[in-house]
Amino acid sequence: MAMQGTLLGNSQQSVSGSQCGTLEPWYAIWVRSRHEKIVANSLTCKGYEMFLPMYSSLRRASGPASAQLPLFPGYVFCRFEMNRPLQILTTPGVVSIVSAGDTPLAVAEQEIEALRSVIASGLRVQPWPYLTEGQRVRIGAGPLRDLEGVLVKMKNEFTLVISVMLLQRSVGVEIARELVEPVKELAWRLSPFAQPS
Repeated sequence: MAMQGTLLGNSQQSVSGSQCGTLEPWYAIWVRSRHEKIVANSLTCKGYEMFLPMYSSLRRASGPASAQLPLFPGYVFCRFEMNRPLQILTTPGVVSIVSAGDTPLAVAEQEIEALRSVIASGLRVQPWPYLTEGQRVRIGAGPLRDLEGVLVKMKNEFTLVISVMLLQRSVGVEIARELVEPVKELAWRLSPFAQPS
C-alpha cells in the first residue's frame, strides 16, 4: 500500500495510511531518533493506519527557510490489535509501544481527532510545553469549531494548546481570541437549571 502524504498550507504536513474496516484504538509507538517517517512508511506498507502529524519549523539564516518536522519527535501513532503487536515491534526503527508493563496504552480517540483538526485547519501549529492546568476553552467558529483545549497568551497572540496525556506532550495552534469561550461558561449557558460556580 502506498504511503499517503498531505501537505496543508505552508506549515503543516500529516502522513497517514489506511487499513479498511479497522476500528482498533490508536497507540503511540516510540521510534528511534529521526525514524518517524521511515517507520510510518513501513507500517503503512504493512496495511496499518498511521498518523504522523508534522509542522513547519523555521530554520536559521544559514540553512533552508523551513523544514517539515514531527510534532511529537520520537513517536508515531498507529491503529492495531493489542494482542498482535509483533509486526509493529519487528519493524525497523521501532523501539517499543508506549505501555504500562506489558500492556500497550491506547491514546484517546478525541485527542487524535483534535490533532487531525488542527493539522487540517491550515493554521500555524508548533510543539508546546505540556500543560495540565489552565483555562479550558472551546472554539465557537471557524475551521476548529467545537474543538476544546487550553488557552494560553504569549505577547499579543493567543494559542490553543492540545495535549496527548499519554505522552505528556502538547501542541499549540494560533487562534483569534474572539473565537473562544470558556467550557464551563458554555456548559452553564446550555443548561437553564445549572448555576455558575
